[in-house]
Amino acid sequence: MMKGSQYPMDDELWKKNKQDIDKSEIDEPELNESELDESELNKSEIDEPELDESELNESETDESELDESELNESELDESDIDKQEQILEFSVKEEHHGIRIDKYLSDIQTELSRTYIQRLIEEGKIFMDHLSVKANTKVKSASSIVILLPKPKELEIIAQDIPLDIIFEDKDIIIINKHKGLVVHPGAGHTEGTLVNALLFHCRGELSGINGVLRPGIVHRIDRDTTGVIVVCKNDKAHQFIAEQLKVHSITRKYQAIVYHTFKTESGRVEAPIGRDLKDRKKMAVNHKNGKFAATNYRVLENLHSRFAYIECSLETGRTHQIRVHMASIHHPLIGDTVYGPAKDPFLLEGQALHAAVLGFIHPTTKEYVEFHAPLPAYFSKMLDKLRDKG
Repeated sequence: MMKGSQYPMDDELWKKNKQDIDKSEIDEPELNESELDESELNKSEIDEPELDESELNESETDESELDESELNESELDESDIDKQEQILEFSVKEEHHGIRIDKYLSDIQTELSRTYIQRLIEEGKIFMDHLSVKANTKVKSASSIVILLPKPKELEIIAQDIPLDIIFEDKDIIIINKHKGLVVHPGAGHTEGTLVNALLFHCRGELSGINGVLRPGIVHRIDRDTTGVIVVCKNDKAHQFIAEQLKVHSITRKYQAIVYHTFKTESGRVEAPIGRDLKDRKKMAVNHKNGKFAATNYRVLENLHSRFAYIECSLETGRTHQIRVHMASIHHPLIGDTVYGPAKDPFLLEGQALHAAVLGFIHPTTKEYVEFHAPLPAYFSKMLDKLRDKG
């Protein structure tokens, strides 16, 4: 078990960090490589089915005028709204007039797939101007659309005695060196054997409850096949304090990766918005239409042979699959990443060669800067040696 280094932050840096937190506008936390496991992209809370590729046929965007017969006769019952967990509302812009409502809704937001939207329509949960709609209803400019999301189905999460590599632990936080293949929290297809199951056993229920029963203590996450350091909060006060730092992007997050192709420069920056892939909603992509701002700084640690490179990436933001998407966008996909890189992995790795090496933040109680390091996993070091030998 390796202990992370801790040291006080100088006064000037602390004041700057605190000002950033105080002045920032708080958004939804998105951390880490935020790297979601592919199975986690299907929102387990709403039990969302997979997208049928045929549903993305662009021919379905019919620009013809709205046929009023396409509206169902039932009206929005205001009393039903109180029974729903969440309400989503949209106002149709002029440029979207005449588009099928299922396609319109899948294009303007990233949380619900087109398949799930169609199911909500069938269940009478989507309304335009207070009238329920059909999947082929065409939206009208200036119309108001309301989606009533049913209450999520909560899973019963059990505590499991799963070994944890603990870097540091106190009454507020626990720092874990996550191993490859470990899913962070329960979701579709993963109700047991996750980090949360292990934490429930280890912490005996002493975890923050802000993210609900499916994600106790989880303030950020990394992909199933990404290794390295992750912080878990043991109480709500610590959770809120660290979440605020995540929102203003003041946390230090450094990853190490092995990518295809060598670099001619020593460092660089990728700034490109990330959102759902418009052709495959299980994937993320550089999406200039619906994506969110994302920035990754990278530094070349070593060019390996003539075909690979060992790099360090520092995150300014924490979008889903950010490093994997950004590096692939500049023609340097991670080795082992068959989602954003070559479909066949010549090294037969268990997922992408990506490691969360450093995590630093202001401690919620001491208010001092602490920084934790996770050593490279064995498979990663062996790959580096193998690629160096090829030279």
